[in-house]
Amino acid sequence: MKVKFLGAARAVTGSCFVIETDKARFAVDCGMHQGTAETEKRNWDISVYDPEHIDFFLITHAHIDHSGLLPRMVQNGFRGPIYATEPTGDLVKILLLDSAHIQEVETGWKIKKMQRSGGSTDVKTLYAVKDAQAVAPLIKTKTYDSIFSPGNGIKANFRDAGHILGAAILELFIEENGTTTKLVFSGDIGRRHQLLMEDPSTVSEADFLFMESTYGNRNHKGEEDSLNELAEAINYSYKNGEKIIIPAFAVERTQEILYSLHLLSVAGKLPKDLPIFLDSPLAIQATEIFRRYRSYLDEETQALLKKGEDPLNLPHLKFSSTTAQSMEINELKGPAIVISASGMANAGRIKHHLKHNLWRPGASVVFVGFQAEGTPGRRIVDGAKTIRIFGEDISIKAKVFTINGFSAHAGQDQLLDWLTHFQNKKMQIFLVHGEISVQEHLASLIRERFGFAVTIPEYLEEINLRLGAPIQEFKKPQAAAPKINWELLLGDLGSKISRLSAQQEKLKSLPASKQIEIKNLLQEANQRINNIKSDS
Repeated sequence: MKVKFLGAARAVTGSCFVIETDKARFAVDCGMHQGTAETEKRNWDISVYDPEHIDFFLITHAHIDHSGLLPRMVQNGFRGPIYATEPTGDLVKILLLDSAHIQEVETGWKIKKMQRSGGSTDVKTLYAVKDAQAVAPLIKTKTYDSIFSPGNGIKANFRDAGHILGAAILELFIEENGTTTKLVFSGDIGRRHQLLMEDPSTVSEADFLFMESTYGNRNHKGEEDSLNELAEAINYSYKNGEKIIIPAFAVERTQEILYSLHLLSVAGKLPKDLPIFLDSPLAIQATEIFRRYRSYLDEETQALLKKGEDPLNLPHLKFSSTTAQSMEINELKGPAIVISASGMANAGRIKHHLKHNLWRPGASVVFVGFQAEGTPGRRIVDGAKTIRIFGEDISIKAKVFTINGFSAHAGQDQLLDWLTHFQNKKMQIFLVHGEISVQEHLASLIRERFGFAVTIPEYLEEINLRLGAPIQEFKKPQAAAPKINWELLLGDLGSKISRLSAQQEKLKSLPASKQIEIKNLLQEANQRINNIKSDS
C-alpha cells in the first residue's frame, strides 16, 4: 500500500494522510494548514489531494488542523462518506461553519482594503459557508470500540484518545493479497488526568504506527501548578484593575478553563465580584455539545453532573453571542476575565481583545494551548515587543503567561509511556504532528529506549508499506519551503536604501503631501524591520 503525507509532516498543522490500497484510496484526517503565509498557501493546492478520487475520510477529531479542509474537498468533487465518532460529527459541523464565516469576513475586509487602495479586488475565499454546510450530510458517526468496514478489504476502529470530546485513536486493518496489515494513527494523544476527558486508550499491537509528537521534547506542569499559575494571572490583573485575556480553542480548552475557574471558585481563589465573559459563539455551542455527550466525559465529571453541580458554569459567567456584546466588553472599565477564540490569536474576536489590552501595563494574556510557528500567539509567547493587529502596531506591555499544563496533548513522558504498551518490536513508527527539532529529539529517545525503527516523513513524501520489508520511498517529496537567498535579498534592500539616501535633496523638493506619504511608508518599513529584530 502507498501512504502520502499531505500535512502534519515536520509541522503541527494540516494533518492528512492519503492511503492507497489495491482496492481503495482514502484519507485519515483533512486538516487546515496554519501558521506562516507560506504554510497556509498549501490550503489552496487541491491537486495533491485529488478529492474526486478519494473514496472516504476517517477523521480522528474535530480540531480544524484535522478537519478544516473538508469543505475544500467537497467544493472540488469529493462525494464519499466521512467517518467520525458521534461527538466529533457534531463538533465538526459547527467548527467548519465558523471557519467558513471567518474566511468570508476576512475576504470581505481584504476586498475593501484593495478597493480603498485602488488595487485588484479579485480576492477569493478558501471556502464559503455553503461549502461547509455541504459537508454535514456526508458525515457518518460511529461509537468507540465498534469495528466497521468503510471500504473493501478495510476495517476500522475508533478508540478513545483522551484528547478532546470524541477524539479517537484510529486502528486500521487492511487486507491485501491475503495478508492483513495493522496501521495505527494516534491522532492527538491526550494528557492523562486532564479535566473532563478519560485517559487515552492503550494499544498493544500494530505493524505501522503514525504517532503525534507535538510535545515530544518536554513535559507539562502538574495540574495543581497550572491552577495556581492561572490564579496568579487573575490576581495580578485584578489588583491592577485590568483584564485577563485568555485565547482558547473553542473545543475542549475553553471547557477545561471554565472547569478550572470553577475549581478556583470552590477553593476561594477567584474574586467573587470578577465578571467572566465567554466571548465566542462557537465555544458556547461547543459547550452545549459537551453537555449533550455526558457519557463521553470522565467518571469524576459525570458524578458532579449527577449531583447537580455543573463545572462548566459559574455565578458571574456571561455569554457574548453577538458582535455588539463583544464590543461592550472592551468598553467595560475595570477587571474581567475574557475567554475568546482563536487559541493561536490568528482569527476571530480574540484579535480585538488583544488590540484593546496588549498595550496596557497591568493586563495579562494567558496562553493555554500550543502556538504554531508564524501565528500571532507564537510571536507574543516568544517575546515580541510589538505585534501588528488590523494594520496597527500594538505595543506589548501586558504580562504574558504561558501555562502548558492545560494542554490537551500528552507531554514527552506520557508519549513514551503510551508506547510501552506496544508488543511488536518490529513495528515501524512515523513521527507526525510535530516540529522537526522536537521530532528528532523524540525519535532518538524512542530508538534508544525501545529499539523501534523511527522515520520522520516530509511534506508530500510518498512511501510504500509492506510487512517485513524496509520502507520504500515511492516519490521524492517536493521542497516544503523554498530556499531563501538572504545575501541577495538584503543586498538588494541595502542598495535601494543607499540610492534613496543619495536623493535626499530631490525628496525635499517634492510637494509636502508627497513627502509625508513617503515618510509614512519609510516609518512603516522601519517599524516592520524592528519587529523582525524583536521577534528573533
